[in-house]
Amino acid sequence: MYLVTGVPPTHADTVTQQQTTDTGEPRTPAHQLTLHLSSTRRGARLARQLAVQQFTEWTGLPHDSGPARTVALATAELASNAITHGNAPGRDFRLTLLHLPRPTAVRIEVTDTRPERLPPDPASLAPPADATSGRGLLLVQAYADRWGCTVHDAYTKTVWAEVSLQQPNTSSPLRTERGSERATTRAHEA
Repeated sequence: MYLVTGVPPTHADTVTQQQTTDTGEPRTPAHQLTLHLSSTRRGARLARQLAVQQFTEWTGLPHDSGPARTVALATAELASNAITHGNAPGRDFRLTLLHLPRPTAVRIEVTDTRPERLPPDPASLAPPADATSGRGLLLVQAYADRWGCTVHDAYTKTVWAEVSLQQPNTSSPLRTERGSERATTRAHEA
């Protein structure tokens, strides 16, 4: 399934159609859903609701399962960050959901129009103890199996998270330079 509302597919849309595993194997999505949503709290809430609905349809897991809750949390936090930090007046954000095989995972991608505002380095994510915000990516890092940021061009960036439906990944963190893909893989205890 491929749905784009409002505009035809662009190069940025095709970039998400093929991912690779940590070993470099291609991961072509079994399913894909792309939506453009308003950069408002309502748009972020709708992104979360649609992500969980699509996740349960693709996987057959109940909406209150652990992976579904992680999809809800990651989508909510990434969408909230897009409307708070990646918003440009009059611009929407794009939500893309990918159901990936080998290993089975769901990838949540939120694309905004502020590529100069990259997420902070994971080592510097902790906000001051008295801060009332700034913990969204800490939650994504804690619950998602992988997350990262891809700068596509001078106009867009995508912050993404992957939720595995199989055994946890025990890879070490991945890092590359700005202008390509930056990712963090959560190490799990065996």
